[in-house]
Amino acid sequence: MRKSNAMMLAVALTMSGTLALADEPTIEVEGAWARASIGVSRPGAAYLTLRNTGEETETLTGLQTDLAMMSEFHRTTTDDQGVSSMSPAGDIEIPPGESVLIQPDGGMHAMLMRLTRPMIEGETFSVTLLFADGDELAFDVPIYGIASRGPQTE
Repeated sequence: MRKSNAMMLAVALTMSGTLALADEPTIEVEGAWARASIGVSRPGAAYLTLRNTGEETETLTGLQTDLAMMSEFHRTTTDDQGVSSMSPAGDIEIPPGESVLIQPDGGMHAMLMRLTRPMIEGETFSVTLLFADGDELAFDVPIYGIASRGPQTE
C-alpha cells in the first residue's frame, strides 16, 4: 500500500471514504461529522470511525484541514480522582479487522485548533488523514448543529 503506486485510489469525498489499492480496500471512514462552532475563538472537533479491512496494521499519524491552522488527534483520560484531561494521542494503530472510534464523550477526537473560519451548520469541510507509510485519505465532514450528538440525531 504505497502512495507512489499508480493504482492507489482515494474514494468518496462525502461522509465516508476508503483508502485502497485497486479493489482491495484497507481503511474505511464511516460516519464522519462535526459540530458547529461559536465563531473561531474556540477549537472545533470532528468525529468518525476508522475500520481496517486490510491484512496489515495501519498507523494513522495525523490529519490536515484548511479549516484549522493546527489539527491533531487528542485522547481524553480520567484519573482515579475523576479529573479528566486531554492530550495529543500520537500515532494511532488500526489492527487488521478492527475499528477505531474517534467519538465524543471521552476517548479520542480530532481537535481542530485555531480555526480559519467558523464551522457553520449545514456546511462541510475537507479532511485528509495521514498514514505512516505515506498514504493519505481525503473526505468531507458534514457540520451539524452546535448541540448535536451525531448523524443519528439529525
